[in-house]
Amino acid sequence: MRRRLPITLLGTGAAVAVLALLAALVGPAQQAHAAYYKYWGFWQVSAGAWGFAAKGPDQTTPADGSVDGWRYAVSDESSTRTPRVLPTFAQLCASTPAEDGKKRVGLVVDFGRDADGDGTTPPPALAVSCAVVPTAATSSDVLATAGKVRVGGGFVCGVAGYPATGCADAVATVTDAMKAADTPLALPTPSATPTPTPSAVAAATTTAAATTSGSGIPSWVWIVLVLAALGAVLVQLVRNRRQ
Repeated sequence: MRRRLPITLLGTGAAVAVLALLAALVGPAQQAHAAYYKYWGFWQVSAGAWGFAAKGPDQTTPADGSVDGWRYAVSDESSTRTPRVLPTFAQLCASTPAEDGKKRVGLVVDFGRDADGDGTTPPPALAVSCAVVPTAATSSDVLATAGKVRVGGGFVCGVAGYPATGCADAVATVTDAMKAADTPLALPTPSATPTPTPSAVAAATTTAAATTSGSGIPSWVWIVLVLAALGAVLVQLVRNRRQ
């Protein structure tokens, strides 16, 4: 049976509600310190804005031309932390050609601010790419193109090795830096899809021609041999006619 991820599979809005419920269950003595959590939120671009994912990633099958987003942040039930860039599909995938049997999905992974982290150095703030995946792929499959996804206790805990430990942990002390408003970031260059250069195409053509000859003898040698054979035949025909 496929494992269900209760936080991210419910969508970010529902995830915050679940986290608030967990805070109520830990007991009155801890409620004041369990309202904030560090977790990966799942978003999708809709009508030109980031919106809560209606379903979790393994229950969401994005269409070709859509954009998925992930953000690691400290958040409570009354605040939202979206990815700090809002790209269009064209900005992410214009240079990636379409392929038969596959789809293109823009992907934004925001690793969050230093204040949101676990004390270790996070990766570069943003990773953006154009994921080329099978037509039936889910948003979980799309996320996996960004690196190894760590799952634990029913949560998406880490993406591409960050954070290395912990999973939707409660934050006992919320600092001013954690509460500070986000600063939008510049959109980095999406991961490029390599395309063959003219010289590479020419080299491949030459290699293919040599391979199809089947003997390793250059093609010009075959031409000389054929012409020599034809010449010998013509000489023999002339001699026969004279006799």
